[in-house]
Amino acid sequence: MALNNRDSIGTEDEEDKLSLLTDDTLLSILGRVDLPTAARTSVLSTRWKHLPWLLPELTIDVKDFLPSPHPKPMEVEHMDKAMSSLTNAIRSFLVAERAVTRLQLRFYLVSEHSQVVGPLVSEAIDIGTVKDLDLAIVDEKEPEDCYDEEMLQQACLVDGFFSAYPSVLRCLTSLSLCNICFARWDMHHVLFDCCNQLQHLTLVNCDAGVLSAWNIDAPKSKLRFLKLEFCCLLRLDVLCLPKLERLHWDTWVCRDAPLSLNSAPFLEELYLSCGAPINTRGFKLSEVLSGNTAINDPTIDFQGERPWVQPEGEQLCTAFNKLRRLSIFNIYVEFDLIWMTVLLEAAPSVEIFDFGIWNHSCDMDEERRRRSFGERTNPSWKTFEFRSRKQWLLKELDVTGFNPVEKQITFIRSVMGRSPNLKTITLRDYMPCKDCEEMGKLPYSGFPINEDGQDIAINQINGDMPDSHVRIIFSGCCTDN
Repeated sequence: MALNNRDSIGTEDEEDKLSLLTDDTLLSILGRVDLPTAARTSVLSTRWKHLPWLLPELTIDVKDFLPSPHPKPMEVEHMDKAMSSLTNAIRSFLVAERAVTRLQLRFYLVSEHSQVVGPLVSEAIDIGTVKDLDLAIVDEKEPEDCYDEEMLQQACLVDGFFSAYPSVLRCLTSLSLCNICFARWDMHHVLFDCCNQLQHLTLVNCDAGVLSAWNIDAPKSKLRFLKLEFCCLLRLDVLCLPKLERLHWDTWVCRDAPLSLNSAPFLEELYLSCGAPINTRGFKLSEVLSGNTAINDPTIDFQGERPWVQPEGEQLCTAFNKLRRLSIFNIYVEFDLIWMTVLLEAAPSVEIFDFGIWNHSCDMDEERRRRSFGERTNPSWKTFEFRSRKQWLLKELDVTGFNPVEKQITFIRSVMGRSPNLKTITLRDYMPCKDCEEMGKLPYSGFPINEDGQDIAINQINGDMPDSHVRIIFSGCCTDN
């Protein structure tokens, strides 16, 4: 949206067509830009002057007040100036005369500014100005740069903030925390007893003490989405989360199954992503999913390393019986793919199957990678031990990192032969990787980018099935067979 920064609009007859739109329409437009930009529109004319202060939903993000591009590393003075501007924005927008249906607030927990932010937000909640609070306490440090004492100190600051302003906890519907060790803080009590409206929780590089387990038993919790990233937990035991619908866990450090699900009756979406460390023994998916019959959309991401799921067969049938979609991403490019037919065999109701190939040049030094993750070995699943005569209900097959090599063609043809309802195969190139680009080492891609190459790939896939009616789509260009 281009806004003309001029004061000469003057009379209504001279106003531009954009300014003639209704307040609701203009507020919808302003709601799609960051708050500083929305605030600057108030100088366009008297028509725009009051609009930013009528926005029903506010996003006040400290990163919108940082220099652009964001400096790396972030200096203390940059953070201080950004927090000062954020504090002024809160003071300006959280006025008693207005109602904010949802406030999204992202800020650094810097004591001198927190002592201003806390009372402003708390008062707005107490008088009813803010009804719904989405809070993120952010940090610029990467997980690998955080030490235990720093994480304990951050936990102390967070605990002090919430203790000083309990209204914040009561209003929270979404919370994001990072780089915190809860060893001296009863996080279960705070997150599930005090935050009784909490629906979304994200924890990045948080733990309960070095390699401690975290048991969640919260029968009154309203939590619907739980996301963990780089959390150094020995294990997560979900004893009771009655409203949980989505669970994402990215990168764990435990040797065995990182997760158990006892009572999460509405859990539909499960995302597990990890490059398995060398000491990981792996686990059986059937044991993790046991008893959770609502799951219909699991995603497994190996991050280019050896698979951490142990080979199974018929044991998976119960857990996979109601799946509608199955996604397996970042399979190392040298691995065979036929083993995945066992997963499809165990999931007769799957209609959409996505899989992606890992082929990145940004891998760490090979010797260092081997010390951390071990050798990349092909999955040892024995497909011949588990094979029914049932046809699959699969309708869509989506391949990221397609290269018309034998292992990929063989797998795609195998899926086609068992899937009479298959209508679409989408073949995509490798996803762009910023790290590879920065290193100047882009991986070789054999993806067919021209029509001749695509025709050859289609003929390879169809083979002895020339009458196939499956539609093959190449990264936005489609070909009907």
